[in-house]
Order: sequence, then C-alpha cells, then structure tokens
Amino acid sequence: MLNLILCGGAGTRLWPVSRSLMPKQFVRLFGGESLFQKTVARNLATCKGQYVVSNSDQYFLAMDQLLSMGASQAQFMLEPVGRNTAPAIALACMTLPQDTVVLVTPSDHLVKNAAAYALVVERARALAEQGFLVTFGIKPDAPEIGFGYIEAKGEDVVRFIEKPSLERAQEYVASGNFYWNSGMFCFQAGVFLEELKRLNSEMYQACVACLAKADHEGTAVRPRLDDMKLIPSNSIDYAVMEKSSKVKVVPSDIAWSDLGSFDSMYHELPHDAQGNTDGQKHIAINSHNNLILSRHRQVATIDLENMIVVDTPDALLVAPRSSSQKVKAVVDQLKAMGSDLIHTPQTVARPWGAYTVLLDLEKAKLKKIIVKPGGRLSLQKHMHRSEHWVVLSGMATVTVGDKVSNVRPNESTYIPAGELHRLENQGKLDLVIVEVQVGEYTGEDDIIRIEDDYKRTK
Repeated sequence: MLNLILCGGAGTRLWPVSRSLMPKQFVRLFGGESLFQKTVARNLATCKGQYVVSNSDQYFLAMDQLLSMGASQAQFMLEPVGRNTAPAIALACMTLPQDTVVLVTPSDHLVKNAAAYALVVERARALAEQGFLVTFGIKPDAPEIGFGYIEAKGEDVVRFIEKPSLERAQEYVASGNFYWNSGMFCFQAGVFLEELKRLNSEMYQACVACLAKADHEGTAVRPRLDDMKLIPSNSIDYAVMEKSSKVKVVPSDIAWSDLGSFDSMYHELPHDAQGNTDGQKHIAINSHNNLILSRHRQVATIDLENMIVVDTPDALLVAPRSSSQKVKAVVDQLKAMGSDLIHTPQTVARPWGAYTVLLDLEKAKLKKIIVKPGGRLSLQKHMHRSEHWVVLSGMATVTVGDKVSNVRPNESTYIPAGELHRLENQGKLDLVIVEVQVGEYTGEDDIIRIEDDYKRTK
C-alpha cells in the first residue's frame, strides 16, 4: 500500500501562523513536528512509501521534512496550479501500477488514536483489494456544521451530505448512522481510474493528455501549466465518490481533527492550570481558556477569557475563540488589498536554505540569509534594487557580472541594480549573510532568473 499525501491546502483559517509559502501542514506546531511529518509517521507501518502531491513552492518544504525523518525516497507530483482533489489523485494514480492500493490522506489532519487508526486502515485495505472505493467516516462527537456528512448502513454508503444546518447536524449525530466525511480514501489505483473514466470522462482524458506532456525529473513529475489548466477542477467526492456504486465506508473512531480553525487547535494543544495553551511566552493574570501563540515576544493577558491571541513578527490576530471560523474573512480582505502578508512568513524556506526578513522599509529591506552546504541561489538580476552582502559566518562564493570571488566573515560585496549575480556555499558549514536591499522597489517578484539549479522560473 502506498500513502498518497495531498498537500494542496493553504490553511487560510490559521492565518497568520499559516501562509501560502508556509501552510499549516508544514508549521512545526506539535513538539517540533509538523502535521505533514505526523501524517508520514503514522502511515510508515502500513505503507511502503509516500507519494506527495503538492505545488512547486512546497516541494522543498516537504523534501526537507522528509529527509529529517529519514524518509528520502518519496515520489512527487508537482502541480503548477491546483485543480482540486480528483485531478490530483488521478494524475498520481496514472503513474502507478494499476493494482497498487493507495491510501489517500490529507497532510494537515491530526489522528491521536494510533491503534484504532491502524485497524481501520487495515479494514480499508481489505475492502480496496476487493475492488471497492473506500472512504473513512469519522464518528461525530458534536453537531459540527463545518463538515460534510456520510449516511451509512453498516459499511454501505447511503448518501453524501453537504455541510448541514445546526438543526440537521444535531439530528445526524443523534441518529448514530451518520459520520463526518474525513477526506481520506483507500482504493486500487486502477479501480479509481476506471470509475473516473466512466463517471467523468472529460476530466480523465484531460489528465491523460496532461501527463503525456509532463516533465519527469527523477522521482518528481511536473505537469505543464497550460496542460494543467485544461483539466476541469473538481473534488473526488463530486467527481467520483457520490456517483459510484462501488463505495464503502469504514466507521472510524480515531480521535481525529482536521485542525480547520484556531478553536479546534486549542483543544489539541497542552494547557496550563488555567486552561490557557501552555507556553513560556505567556503571562496570564486572571485569564482562562485562551489560545496564546507567540514564539518571539512576551504576551501578557489580564482578565481575558476564551480568546485567541496569535502573535507573529509581522501580524497580530485577536479574536474570540467562538469566531475562529471568520479568520478566512481577514485573509480575503488582505488578498483584496494586495497584501503579501497572506503569502510570506518572516522566515521563508528555499531549496538552498532560508531567509528571514529583519526589517522592511519603504525603500530598503534587511534580510538574514542562510545557505546550506552545497547550496547556491539562482544566477539572477534585479531591475529596481541594489544589494549589499555582509558575511557573518562561513565562506561565500560570489558571482557579480564576470567576476567570481570568495567573501569571508566580516567582508562584504556590492551588487548594482541590473547586474547578474549569484551566491553560493561551497563549504561544509552553513553560510550566513546579512543582505541590505536599497531601491525604489524591494518586492520578491523583482527577480529575473537566468539559471537555476532547482528549475524555478519565479
């Protein structure tokens, strides 16, 4: 069995912790582990490997976290644009032997009952080997209106139901034969593709055409943007599961959470004696049952009850826990404003290392840049800014125009606007520099890549 991990979500309901360049599945929220890593770890015992579906920006985040776990043989489907879950799963399944049993899991869910989870996965595998498309139905413990539901008779699916009203949800929970739709699936790759071809031939054929022109780079498949855009966008539920007669559901009582809001996160994090999330950066004076997230600044609360306080270096969120589902409205407004706050966290992972924005002014920006041993930035130029590099530690190999030189700690170099340049670490230790950008515009999109080891174009 192969674990197909879907990494497409942006996690907008967990802003400002989650950004498009660092979505919630890769944020290390749980004892230094991310939800992505937890997903990989809980499926290692039953699955022979991982097949990660993500966009190109998340490729290196996933690779770094897999390597840190010793899981370096994963396959990747790198989508240039998302077309929802049905095409993502189809494209991956088309590259596999058709009798492969695929366990499809989102990358951003939490499962706390490992023993129960192992049992339901084994039952799902058995049904998949019999030719069924299997979904996992979570036994509800509350009338949630944010989830879809599955009505079942034993393991037979009666119907799929969209997010209900509170009154309907209460009826479903009381009846005992309704389950939350978890978004997890298990089936043979060929069985799923046969049903997709029968029920949604337009999507199936578009996926076939897209994959035929895709680039294959080792264990990674890169569909081309123009071909990907021709694939109809739809979820696996709408495209296949709700129409197929081959569907089974495995009732699952596995202590599951999709962590779709800060309120749901509150219930999964450790608390102090006052019911506040436990953390050294919080001083609580007569404050109870609050979610406090701060890694940098000291946060003090007085007479605060049932609130969310999320402090990041560039954004602060304060809201009642009961209003946590409204965070997406903030993201929508920031998007309308053209704000970069929805995309870029203070520290941004890159395939060669990472950078942290220390100061961002109108015509200047200060960054700390770390380049891993053997890593190098693209050969590039900027049209609207010049750059000064000061080496803090390590040895920098610097290309400016036709000149290549080594720059040591406490030495610096200057790159004029419009000049070709590259930064490289040929040493065995991390290279750490401070970069000062000065110009009329210092946005991240002012990069013209001439040559790139990681095949990025932007």
